[in-house]
Amino acid sequence: MAQPTGGDLHVSRPLTNISVAYMQGAQDFIADQVFPVVPVEKKADSYYTYAKSAWFKSEAQERAPGTESVGSGWTTGTDNYACRVYAVHKDVADQDRSNQDSPVFDLDRDATEFVTRDLMLKREKLFIAKYFGTSLWGVTDQTGVSGTPSTNQFKQWNDSGATPIEDITKQRTDMAEKTGYKPQTLVIGARVYEKWKNHTTFTERIKYTQTGIVTTDLMAATMDLDRILVPMVIENTALEGVADAFSFTYGKAALLVYSAPNPGLMQPSAGYTFTWNGFLGSGAYGNRIKRFRMEHLESDRVEGEMAFDQKMVASDLGVYFTSAVA
Repeated sequence: MAQPTGGDLHVSRPLTNISVAYMQGAQDFIADQVFPVVPVEKKADSYYTYAKSAWFKSEAQERAPGTESVGSGWTTGTDNYACRVYAVHKDVADQDRSNQDSPVFDLDRDATEFVTRDLMLKREKLFIAKYFGTSLWGVTDQTGVSGTPSTNQFKQWNDSGATPIEDITKQRTDMAEKTGYKPQTLVIGARVYEKWKNHTTFTERIKYTQTGIVTTDLMAATMDLDRILVPMVIENTALEGVADAFSFTYGKAALLVYSAPNPGLMQPSAGYTFTWNGFLGSGAYGNRIKRFRMEHLESDRVEGEMAFDQKMVASDLGVYFTSAVA
């Protein structure tokens, strides 16, 4: 196919800006908030990794006069990312545009928000598949039970006798002991948060605060965390023409991770999100909106794209809590 294509010649900066604003304002979606976003110029490339073992040993020895110091060092390797391009479109027919009541309707804007939300839901589902599930992390999953917990188990957090603060802080300390980094970000499903904010473990600790109302910030403070994220993303899983079936995409679970404040050299993080901003006309999230003519349909096509890779970088910097509530 001849390059550049007609679509590439019509990347819409105004519509892309609408798309960016919509993503930043949609707080129910958290896939772009958990891990640092790394803008990259190339669709696929490699990055350096450092073996952690050497960084937590001391080989220093007493030095005799006239002798060399003891030599030491570390090993490095590489890993790869590969941004994939995801796309969806919505056609705006000439007859519909001519018949719209302005400024109540703006079909180009509406189409932009529609395809953007579609792409955001796709990114969220990919985040769940990559990070938010069992047998994904190097640290053994913790499983909630209704009875007496045994190894790698905890009492489900909806139970009056549950100890959610102790359960989280124990895993936080265990991770710090094994990696040198304390996890500071917790992602919990909406059903988990619903139980937590009414649990006496939290209500008793914050009842004398200024507000006396449980919030994610106050919860985080009780566990010495920087933040708690509660995704409220829902999906209709019903087939076309069948009764709607809405449900939260994040289940009754939680994920505790160390997330680097910013991407950088020699900066470990449980994960990174690589966004291909070298993609022609793309925004910081590897996103772009194109608008081009589909004359045979007598319509303008509004097409959204995102180009990114969600990469698990350090599997020992995350722990997953499954069946957290009944």
